[in-house]
Amino acid sequence: MEKKGISRREFLKNAGKVAGGAAVGGLLSSCATTGGGGSGGVPSTWDMEADVVILGLGGAGASAAIEAHDAGASVLILEKQAANHHFSNSRMSGGVWHNPDLSGDPEALVEYVKATMSGENIPWKFEGEMEDRSDAMARMFAPEMKKTEAWLMKIDPDLDQRAMAAGGDASFPMFPKFREAKYGRTVSTRYKGFADANPSQPTYERPKLQKSSGEALMHAIIEEGIKKQRPNIRIEYETPFKHFIRSVVNGGLQGDIQGVTAIKNGREITVKAKRAVIVSTGGFEYNVKMRRAFQEGPGVKGWCFYGSPDNTGDGIEAAILIGAALVKVAKSASRIESAFPYGKAWDEKKLKVGAGTAATSQPNSVIVDNFGNRYTDEHIITDSTRPYRYQFYKEAVKYDMLRMMYPRIPSWLIFDESRRTGGGVVSNGTTVGYGFLPWANDNMDAINRGWIIKADTLDELAAKIKADPENRNLIDANNLKAAVARFNTFCAAGKDDDFSRTPATMGPVQRPPYYAMKMYPGGPNTKGGIDADERRQVYDWDGNPIPRLYTAGEISSVFKFTYQAGGNITECMVCGRVAGRNAAAERPWA
Repeated sequence: MEKKGISRREFLKNAGKVAGGAAVGGLLSSCATTGGGGSGGVPSTWDMEADVVILGLGGAGASAAIEAHDAGASVLILEKQAANHHFSNSRMSGGVWHNPDLSGDPEALVEYVKATMSGENIPWKFEGEMEDRSDAMARMFAPEMKKTEAWLMKIDPDLDQRAMAAGGDASFPMFPKFREAKYGRTVSTRYKGFADANPSQPTYERPKLQKSSGEALMHAIIEEGIKKQRPNIRIEYETPFKHFIRSVVNGGLQGDIQGVTAIKNGREITVKAKRAVIVSTGGFEYNVKMRRAFQEGPGVKGWCFYGSPDNTGDGIEAAILIGAALVKVAKSASRIESAFPYGKAWDEKKLKVGAGTAATSQPNSVIVDNFGNRYTDEHIITDSTRPYRYQFYKEAVKYDMLRMMYPRIPSWLIFDESRRTGGGVVSNGTTVGYGFLPWANDNMDAINRGWIIKADTLDELAAKIKADPENRNLIDANNLKAAVARFNTFCAAGKDDDFSRTPATMGPVQRPPYYAMKMYPGGPNTKGGIDADERRQVYDWDGNPIPRLYTAGEISSVFKFTYQAGGNITECMVCGRVAGRNAAAERPWA
């Protein structure tokens, strides 16, 4: 008999079912021990319960909680971090989100959003990224996005509405219906007293009316929207979620999600969700195995992220074990950033802690690859007028087929004394602003730590780069000197003949000492993960919804094709609200 092959889709689907069966078997045994056992393997007693159980208190989880509560459901949030150290990606972000002009054509906005999510309506694109879901997804997202400003202002009228109405235009003008949609504004979040803030004071230490960025956004949603206005929403901090509890039907895996297990005070507990569970636990930035499996190129040592180190893919792993499908897992909101080995947790995992690096767009600096060759317009990495900057990681992970290597991992930011004395070469937000990385404005602490290489000449700098194990003995001093000399001539002429860098960002690298800092593909977060529809209900590999399981945020980003700054914060609020409403609308199972 001829032996038939099995498709990759079938393999993954069956693997998910097998893994799910094993997980549920072990889980039911655990639940029986904890809760006493019940019909169909579901515990007869539970440690906690609510109509809607939300996993993760970032922007998505908090938005979902508000909406589910306002729809009449009791809400319980399980949060991994401690209350006094609750630094989610949303909080550590720039607080930027998309706020289209309300006068834009609604159908045009749907078409534009569909292009960013999937792209099958773009003439030159080979195929869409979402198969048959993109139209429904865009029709959910486009009108819901227009409600965000009013939603935020209702939660906290002290937010600066002028900032919300005066953002920059960093959209994709080449996409269908861009002009008619009036997508336009990407806006930042801040309070009305922001202009009086002390710039040297971390935003999370400022009083409410001097907060900005993600700190202002999350203060409004959590402190005002939940804790002050909806105090009956229960938040359990330091309670990491572990597994889903799913009822068994006829020995299979077709039953409802009934609740979850979590760890509280070192003990496994069971949490009943009478209506639904919403998983919004973020991406897998600090999960070594998932990075190795899904990130392009050297996924562990060759990438960095500057979001929360508690984003370890917990929700994705648990969803896989109950048969949830995966989609576009390798997608991330990334460009190229500096990164450093710091802190016990990262040392153990061999991961680097990223930091935003504005110096790539500032005078007196260039970027070269491991051979010492310049390869890009450095300004594109941070240029807010070009929305595709968060796709620059594709350039960083370019594979040299003939050499069989990634010559741009790491890349090297080369700068001189003028730039060193011009202020911090990394951002004072994200990991620096929240205390995960130390940084002095004169950059000297980083130099003393060896994070930045210092040399009196370019020849000496090349020799020190060559001695770094991650350079792999590749750099050629002549290449480096030639690249810097050629760039300096462009600076003098006011025109970059090689890569058309914006003249205002150019300045010669000529004042010794000289410096080099490693740069890696990376950014705030991963975006790919579990599959879900426009209602934000999670799907399995057979294309069926998993009953009573919803999702929102970076764990299941709607932006499968392309990403522009602020997209993840936008979908946290939009998809969180949609998930919250739909979860609350479920009929209680018990």
